Amino acid sequence: MSLPYEELQEKCRTLRLAETAKELPSFLREAEAKGWTYHEFIHEVLSYEMRCRERKTSEKLMKWAEFPELLTFEEFRLEEQTAIGEKQLNVLKELSWVDDCFTLIMRGPTGAGKTHLSTALGIHAIERGYQVSFVSMERLIYVLKSKEYTSKSKTRYKRITTSDLIIIDDVMYMAYEPQEAHLFFQFIYEMYDKAAFILTSNKGPAEWGKFLGDQTLTTAILDRLLHRSEILTFDEKQDSIRMRYRKTLFSNQGVES
Repeated sequence: MSLPYEELQEKCRTLRLAETAKELPSFLREAEAKGWTYHEFIHEVLSYEMRCRERKTSEKLMKWAEFPELLTFEEFRLEEQTAIGEKQLNVLKELSWVDDCFTLIMRGPTGAGKTHLSTALGIHAIERGYQVSFVSMERLIYVLKSKEYTSKSKTRYKRITTSDLIIIDDVMYMAYEPQEAHLFFQFIYEMYDKAAFILTSNKGPAEWGKFLGDQTLTTAILDRLLHRSEILTFDEKQDSIRMRYRKTLFSNQGVES
C-alpha cells in the first residue's frame, strides 16, 4: 500500500524533518526513476536533511557573529604580508588553537590586514561548526556596561560568552575609565579557559597599561591572555593595503586625477 505524498510529508514534519518534507515528492520520483534500493533512498534523504541543517546552522552563526564585512581568505593577499607565511596560515586554518583556547594578538598599523585576517579566520571557524563573535573593543565595553539594562546588550553578551572564538577588534584604540577597565578585566577573567581570542590592535601589549590606567589590572589581564598566545606583528613600515587598493570615483572612467 502506497501512502499519498501529503501524508508522508506530514509525518516528516512531525519528526522535524522540514526540508525533507518539502523535497519528498522529488525524492520519490527520482527513486522510482533510478531504481534506488531502500538503503540508497534513506541515505539520500538523510544526507539532504543534514546538509540543509548544516547550512541553516552556518547562516545562523554568521548572523550571530556580526562581522562588519565578509572578508574571506579568497581576497586575503598573503604574499603581501610580513606577519604570517603560508605554513603559519595553514596551522591557523586547522583551528586546533581554538579548541585549546589560545589567544592570537595581531598588532600593526591601520589597513595592514589585521581585521581581514581575523574575520577570515572567524568565517572559516563558522564553516567548521564553531560559534564566533566579532566585536570592537568600544562595542564590547558598551555591552558590558549596559547588559543589565537593555535586552539587546543582554542578548549580545550571551552570544559572545557562549562563543568558541571571540574576536575583539581595535583593542586599546582609546583610553578607558577605571570602571570600563575593570569590566574588561572581569570579562577576560570569566572567559579565560572557556574561549579562544583574536585581538587586533595598533598597540603592543606592553603599551596597554596607559590606556587602561592601571598597570596592576593590565598585568592581570595579560597574564591570562598571554598564557597561551601567539603575537603576529604586521610591518609598521608597510603601506596600508586598504589604501594601496583603494577605489576612486574616476579610476574606471578614463579621467585623470
